[in-house]
Formats: sequence, C-alpha cells, structure tokens
Amino acid sequence: MNILFLDQFSDLGGAQRCLVDLAPALLDRGWPVHVAAPGSGALRNRIEALGGSYYQIHARPYQSGGKSIRDLLRFPIELPALAREIAGLAEKCRADVLYVNGPRLLPAAALAARVPLIFHSHNYLRHSYAAALAGIGLANSDASLIANCHYVVEPLRPFLSSTLIDVVYNGVEGRTRNHRAATSRIGVIGRIAPEKGQLEFVEMARQLPRTFQFVICGAPLFSDAAYADRVRQAAEGLDIEFVGWRDDIDSVLSTLDLLVVPSTQYEATTRVILEAFAAGVPVIAPNCGGIPEIVSDGETGFLTPVSKFGAKVSEVMNQPALLKRVADSAYEAWKERFTLARYQARILSILERTRT
Repeated sequence: MNILFLDQFSDLGGAQRCLVDLAPALLDRGWPVHVAAPGSGALRNRIEALGGSYYQIHARPYQSGGKSIRDLLRFPIELPALAREIAGLAEKCRADVLYVNGPRLLPAAALAARVPLIFHSHNYLRHSYAAALAGIGLANSDASLIANCHYVVEPLRPFLSSTLIDVVYNGVEGRTRNHRAATSRIGVIGRIAPEKGQLEFVEMARQLPRTFQFVICGAPLFSDAAYADRVRQAAEGLDIEFVGWRDDIDSVLSTLDLLVVPSTQYEATTRVILEAFAAGVPVIAPNCGGIPEIVSDGETGFLTPVSKFGAKVSEVMNQPALLKRVADSAYEAWKERFTLARYQARILSILERTRT
C-alpha cells in the first residue's frame, strides 16, 4: 500500500513524532512511506533516515493558534494551487490513501482526493471556522477520522457518521524507569507556547519553597520566540533551569521527581504524560480537555486546576510512598493501554480497512 502523509509542519511537535513513530511499522509491512510538508526541518531528516521519501510542498506558514485577518483572507486564495500540488504528489506516489496529519492541509487534500482520505486529529479545533472547514472537507470527501481522544472528536462530530470515527490514544516506546531518590526536582516538557502553560509553571515555582529545583525543557516551535522571552524574564531570580529542546526525552525525565503539565483547557492528550508513565515519573495535570481520558486522579496521576498546582506539588512531594504508588500504577497503565506497538497495530488495522 502506498500512503501519502500530509503534515502542516516540518518541525517535530507531538503530531509529527506520532508520524515518525508509525513509519517503521509501515516499512516493516513493505509499504513505502511518503511524507509531504512545508519546509525542510527535523521531520524530513527523521523520515529520510528511516528510508521514507519526503516532499516539500509550497504552503506558506500561518500564525499559530487563532488566525489573523490576513491569514484568513490568504487561505482561500492559496487553496486551489495547494490542492493541485497535493493531487500531483498523490499521482506521483501512486497513493492508495491520503493521510492528513493536521487540519490546515485538510481542505486542500479533500479537494485533491481521488483515493480514500484519513484525517488524524491530534488537537481540539476550538475555533468554529477551523472546525467547519475541517468538517466540510471530511464530509465532502467521505473521509475517515482518527482522533487521539474522544475530546477532540466533539467539534467534528456533526459532520461525520460515527462509523467513520476511530479514537486511538497515542502510544510511546518503553523508557528507562526512574528510580531516583526524591530530590525535589520538578519539570515541564514541551514546546514553549501560551497553551502549554510555561508562564503558569513559573508562577507555581514562585509559590514554592526554594528547596525545590525546576526545569523547563522545550523550544518555541511553530511560532516566534516572544512568549519564550516572556517566560525567561518571569523566571529571573528563581532556580529554574532552561535546558532547551531535547530529542531524547529520557535524558530529561530521568532527572525529574515530578512532571507537571500546566496546559490550557483545550489540551488533548499530550504525549509527554504517556512518556512520563513509561519512565515511572509521577504527573500533575489539569482536569480538563482530553487529559482525564488517560489520567485517573489519585491512581495514575494527579488532576487539579492549574491555579492550584503549587498546593498540589507541596502536598504530594511530602508523600514519597504515594508518589511511588501512583508512578507504578501509571507504568502498568502504559503497558496495558499506551505502548507504541499497540498504537502502531491500531493505525495499521485502520489503514487495512480503509484500503478494502
């Protein structure tokens, strides 16, 4: 089977890492991997290193998050040319399936599709215009939807029959389990952006005793560095280490006694929670979005509003036995529900079904 994967970014965010994780399972089946995206970033390097093919498409970048008026006006003007380019690539690759890994390319892919189309939704489409564009594209092309949690399905549900929807939670590789004695080292990992809550993390750190150590791991992918600069300015005078972007998440998780996930209410199921599960690192996360679908409060992690993270950190860090019990339960949940092998098998079965 020939599959043309379309992504809206060539940097390695969570959605792109899911694609990279899937590629070896496809290649093992003898299925060529073709990936197309704007730019020529780390995604290209990873796919080509695995033996896949990468094509740079001519889709100019848009403002991350809510779109400017300029972006909204530019989008329909550029849409026909982008659809023609995707159609040409699909023909060149002899694609049996178009697999769209992000919403920005979905309308053009829907116009171009002459073969079955799958949209993999990794994020909640909170803007009504984005949900409508994606939904209309899905409906008009009789496409299927893979969602990484039930929460992200909701804006798209009016456009699709339930028979065309599959919820597939992310899966991650096994990690070296964290067996460190508690040293009060607390971290946040992810791209540095307002919706990921690094400023809230800094505010939490300001509330806690100076005996705690703090780590911010990440970089401002898909956006400019203005928010990252604000985070650094807010962190002045605090014991916060900025370690930058790390491809090897193990190298950061292995230093942590606690991971916090101060994301906004629109978070889906961020991969870093599952990576912490696999590494035996306990997690505090907000009780919103898709996170309660993967974290059971008091059993596999701790759910609390971001505004109360400081109090929750103080509470759990004084209970090492509780932290160990929760981390052990989270590790068992990863083995049962969130392994990479399970994720790959689910996606492969959907692709097989789509082809038939």
